[in-house]
Amino acid sequence: MAKQGSLASRLYRGDISYDIVGNRKRWYVLSGVILLLALVGLFGRGLNLGIEFEGGAEFQVPSANCSVEQVRDAATGAGASNPIVTELGDTRIRVQTEELSSEQSQQLVQALATTCDTTAAEVKIQLVGSTWGGEITNKALQGLVIFLIAVTLFLTLYFEWRMAAAALVALAHDVIITIGIYALVGFEVTPATVIGLLTILGFSLYDTVVVFDKVKENTRGITAQSKMTYSDAANLAVNQTIVRSINTSIVALLPVGAILFVGAGLLGAGTLKDLALALFIGTAAGTYSSIFVATPFLCQLKEREPQMKALASRVATRRSGLDRKAAERAGKLAAADSVASDGESASVATTSTGSQPDTTTGARKERSHRNQPKNQSRSKRGKS
Repeated sequence: MAKQGSLASRLYRGDISYDIVGNRKRWYVLSGVILLLALVGLFGRGLNLGIEFEGGAEFQVPSANCSVEQVRDAATGAGASNPIVTELGDTRIRVQTEELSSEQSQQLVQALATTCDTTAAEVKIQLVGSTWGGEITNKALQGLVIFLIAVTLFLTLYFEWRMAAAALVALAHDVIITIGIYALVGFEVTPATVIGLLTILGFSLYDTVVVFDKVKENTRGITAQSKMTYSDAANLAVNQTIVRSINTSIVALLPVGAILFVGAGLLGAGTLKDLALALFIGTAAGTYSSIFVATPFLCQLKEREPQMKALASRVATRRSGLDRKAAERAGKLAAADSVASDGESASVATTSTGSQPDTTTGARKERSHRNQPKNQSRSKRGKS
């Protein structure tokens, strides 16, 4: 639980708030740049599909007595065109080729065994036909379509169709970025990649549903008041859940990053990098999209409704009235301060002049006193 006065608690109470929804154009531009780079990699360079999808042959040979260059030369000499040779840790070397006949496969096995000073039985062989790879691809696409339909129905029934549309936009955003970065870095697409991709779809939707659930709570009965618009309430929901989303993502990214950078990078466990890269990119993209893409896009859709337009008009009118009253109050306070300041100045002036005798006023009073006739006694007034 967040401590009293912490950033999380202040965000949840609304004491401080970041205008995420109001700055949606900034987030759209950032997403557009990343998506453009991903599309350049996807359509420019293309995906490096593994033999499970394109078909071919894979050979693994112990690497104690040979190098990658020696194995590549041996494979080329045995008739393999453009073989892909990679190290699998410190103990084995993998050779991937196009589809080979049985005779060509046996020749390549003998060449690898001779080059690496081992026996043919130590060379592992995996042959995959292009038909099987096509079936795997079709099954993966069918599963993805069924998954999207199920998700759309669930979000529409639990929330509404606009939230379902916003969630699917964020989902497409995450998938395109993940696949595009895969194409840019040239990582091989394997069944592990597909597993990782489906996993991040679930994570992205989970994070989006958490935010949308808070939006639904904050906007329940919102048209009955005139203090905040739909976008204001949705922005409050994003601020209330942003700390939770970031913390959840960090916890998820730490082990995936360890697999990607330590396992695949330092220890050379190449079989893990296909899964780890998809998980790492997808998790980061899913966290970003649920906050900066899904909710702003939802607000755009909702603000087009007539009742939300009417609400925005009432809120604007109320706020303009409050601003006018605040301005009038500020004007009155300023006028009062000005009067008080003038009074203080006059008092100061009177005090400063009172220390000197006013001879003019005194002379005027003295002359006025001399010009008045003196009172006569009653005896004298009688004789006259």
